[in-house]
Amino acid sequence: MAFWNKNVPSSSSSSSSSNYFPIIGLLSLLLLHPTTTTFSSSFANAIRVVAIQKPTSDDIPSFREAPAFHNGNACSSRDIDKIQIVMPVDANYIRGTMAAVLSILQHSTCPENTSFHFLSIHLEPEIISLINSTFPYLSYKIYHFHPNRVRGKISKSIRQALDQPLNYARIYLSDILPKDVPRVIYLDSDIIVVDDIAKLWGVDLGDKVLAAPEYCHANFINYFTDTFWSDVNLAKTFEGRRPCYFNTGVMVMDLDEWRKGGYTQKVEEWMLIQKQRRIYHLGSLPPILLVFAGNIKAVDHRWNQHGLGGDNFEGKCRGLHPGPISLLHWSGKGKPWLRLDARKPCTIDYLWAPYDLYRSTRVALEE
Repeated sequence: MAFWNKNVPSSSSSSSSSNYFPIIGLLSLLLLHPTTTTFSSSFANAIRVVAIQKPTSDDIPSFREAPAFHNGNACSSRDIDKIQIVMPVDANYIRGTMAAVLSILQHSTCPENTSFHFLSIHLEPEIISLINSTFPYLSYKIYHFHPNRVRGKISKSIRQALDQPLNYARIYLSDILPKDVPRVIYLDSDIIVVDDIAKLWGVDLGDKVLAAPEYCHANFINYFTDTFWSDVNLAKTFEGRRPCYFNTGVMVMDLDEWRKGGYTQKVEEWMLIQKQRRIYHLGSLPPILLVFAGNIKAVDHRWNQHGLGGDNFEGKCRGLHPGPISLLHWSGKGKPWLRLDARKPCTIDYLWAPYDLYRSTRVALEE
């Protein structure tokens, strides 16, 4: 059940999306998306250096208020045209979530048509207060994901962060979200969007339950152990399919079809086999691959430029893949806010920095 429902109309005196970016990373973003980002000629004259106060709590950060973003005249006001986005939120990743939300609204043609559904294990009043104060106009609900849902089903993986119960919440969306939300875009918290999210929302799923970028050149066999591949009965699961890797941090999901197909139970069955046989090393990704790989709607790779957080052990810097980009994803160990705070950023982290609303003791650039 929803714990909090916030749907407040936008203020009429909003800042324009065209002049909100800090100057850091501006050139890089223009190079990435010259067609989706415009800036007013007066922006440079509006820059000033200001000192930001240190947060009062080490656990719950403080954020600047984001501007309100408004629909254009051509945008629909019908509920059926709402874009439904699901994201996890907790104290450790709230900074990434805030940046992701800002980036989505910043680049949306119809930002007021976007509704957010946040999943949380701990419904801290401070987190709700942060969302309200940072995005006072945002249409959102927050849902409690109880860790008991996955108690005894999670196996230890190669990185502790992958073993957190909230990582598995995406498997239970058809149970958590109300029936009047038949379709969603699921996004991890370590992403930014630099294109209109409506383009991803508009993908035709056809008879598929999921849509995501596929990577058929990836070494798919490495996602499963020798125990899996050496068992003829287990390996048969991919018969009749051409299984390809896809990253579960960016997915369009038909929740009605998920419910009809009983896919939560199918994923859970693989999680239970994993407990007994150790057939993979990662967290919630492999059991979803076992059910869906080779049977999803493939979308353009531009919608998940993943792996920017490096590998799962050291989080070493990585560069961008060739081709156009609509979404950047810091999957892997290295998160941009941690590397920036440690003064050891990767070059790619400067593309995330303009969306960071965090208040810190650093001297920051603001409009």
